[in-house]
Amino acid sequence: MRKRAGSLETTVELRLATPLLITLCAAASAVAQSSFSPAQQETPGSYLEKIVPYVPTPPEIVEKMLKMAKVGPDDTVYDLGSGDGRIVIMAAQKFGARAVGVELDPDLFKQSFDRVKELGLADQVTILHENMFQINVRRATVVTLYLLTSVNERLRPQLEKQLRSGTRVVSHDFPVLGWEPEKSEQVISKNEVTHRIYLYIRP
Repeated sequence: MRKRAGSLETTVELRLATPLLITLCAAASAVAQSSFSPAQQETPGSYLEKIVPYVPTPPEIVEKMLKMAKVGPDDTVYDLGSGDGRIVIMAAQKFGARAVGVELDPDLFKQSFDRVKELGLADQVTILHENMFQINVRRATVVTLYLLTSVNERLRPQLEKQLRSGTRVVSHDFPVLGWEPEKSEQVISKNEVTHRIYLYIRP
């Protein structure tokens, strides 16, 4: 999915009138109410990984996320759940970074892979058709997220184990519970929808 403010409840209130909100609410409810065995949780393409719906991040929000993280040519940006590749493509095109997108959905993977090739960014941007819970993100200097709070919580131990000190983590709309944000900023997109961006820096 890669959505307003510090809690999912606030998001629900703001987006109740939209189809996207209904999708997000259903996904969050399913994560909260379902019980998964360890085996299920470790299966690539399992229900938990697929439950995060794809909701594109507006370009102006993408740019704000990357600016908050102070992305530059020396950075390697990992986008977990990279969708159509818009974050990694902008990180490369506008900020000069190397970037890696991780996407499980085969159609979105192909779409983003083809787009990177079409733009001539294959030497700078890599799209992985992988499960984000089963990759190593140690090379990242910046990680971007647009997931549900519950999925961020499941991902947190992996990030804590693998990310180096000083790595920046930017999450769109959903916080990483248990982490204290370095910065949290409310942003209004061009279509007048309120978003919140959380910036974390690993100790």
